[in-house]
Amino acid sequence: MTLEQFLIFIPAALLLGSTPGANNMLAFIAAARGGWLLAAKSILGRLAAWVVLVILVSLGLDVLLRTSEFAFVALKWVGVAYLLYLAWHFWTADTSVEIEIPDASTLMRREFLTLMGNPKAYLVLTAFLPQFVNDSSELMPQLFILGVLYLLADGLAALLWVSSGTFVGARALTPLRRAMINRASAGLMGVAAFLLSRTERAT
Repeated sequence: MTLEQFLIFIPAALLLGSTPGANNMLAFIAAARGGWLLAAKSILGRLAAWVVLVILVSLGLDVLLRTSEFAFVALKWVGVAYLLYLAWHFWTADTSVEIEIPDASTLMRREFLTLMGNPKAYLVLTAFLPQFVNDSSELMPQLFILGVLYLLADGLAALLWVSSGTFVGARALTPLRRAMINRASAGLMGVAAFLLSRTERAT
């Protein structure tokens, strides 16, 4: 990667990482309900998923998803089902009592599973990163470096969502406001499920 490519890649990666999506919504919700530190810890689950995806793509998973309609559709609908489950969980939560905050390991697991079931994450690795590969150098070391840089950019973008959620949560202490947060959380997960269901397979 040249210096010029690097200067383009970093802002583009930050922009991609900052766009509304299932994982960013989870980070926002976790921060609103449990505070900045707990939500920041949950992001480790997402980053671990990115590491796994980089390894899987390097082993040829991207080829399978591009050539197999069944594999892509199966992955997509597993992700949709999980997001709908989270939406139902938020919608039916009892808001008459203080919100029970999941522990850090539970939030990390949600972040991990949500990213692993999102085909858009695979498209980032197979469509976005290769644009910054230099043909004069070996492919895999470049993809590894690009993957690490994207992981860092995504983590930074997630912290912005965490900070926003913390700001909202600090002002949502009454039962009515807790109910509003839960209903909004369910709606966001539902929207994320709908958008994921509309994802098309890369050609």
